[in-house]
Amino acid sequence: MEAPTHIPITLGEQLLLLSLDDESGTAREPAKAAPAIAAASLVELALAGRIDVTDDKVTVVDATPLGEPALDAALEAVAGRNPPGSAKDWINRLKTDAVARAHTGLIGKGLVREEKKKVLGLFPVRRYPEADGSVEAAVRQRLDAVVLAGAAPDERTASLVALLHGAKLHRLAFPDADARRVEAAMESVSRGRWSATAVRHVVKAAEDALTAIIAVTVTTTVVTNG
Repeated sequence: MEAPTHIPITLGEQLLLLSLDDESGTAREPAKAAPAIAAASLVELALAGRIDVTDDKVTVVDATPLGEPALDAALEAVAGRNPPGSAKDWINRLKTDAVARAHTGLIGKGLVREEKKKVLGLFPVRRYPEADGSVEAAVRQRLDAVVLAGAAPDERTASLVALLHGAKLHRLAFPDADARRVEAAMESVSRGRWSATAVRHVVKAAEDALTAIIAVTVTTTVVTNG
């Protein structure tokens, strides 16, 4: 199901690729993308058999490092917390570091480049325009096949769909498709039985936590701007 590529890429990096404007390198919907990238770390750890969710608490079942710096940092953080925290707690705790590591990963893999500029000659900003679009194109192809064409998803694609759905990032993945059709299809995929029960528990906990976090973010933004 997964399109061939010679560059291994985490779910968090896939989410970041989808959220970056290809030409300008600016982040789109960062308030939603950041927690989604953090949630992706938890989902990756579940897929690798490292964590589970028990009574709404994230617990480590195997602390063996994976060899992926971003995921190993998240695993070490979760393993070092006593008492355990909820998925929502961890998404909020991990999001800043998770986004930074996703940027580092994409730069290191040659998929984006970093540009440093100053706005008004004073305020430093960083942009991450596309350097190699082949991996993002493969990600979008997989998403289109599953969500728009109804193909059976593999674990990672279904997990990515669930994360996008929970964070309300439908438009980043499917900017030109009918919004209601896309949302219904993503809901169906995220609720499917495409993985082991333990993995689905973590994905569901992460998706629910994202929905709650995004709801608060949207409400706060409306109140602030209103």
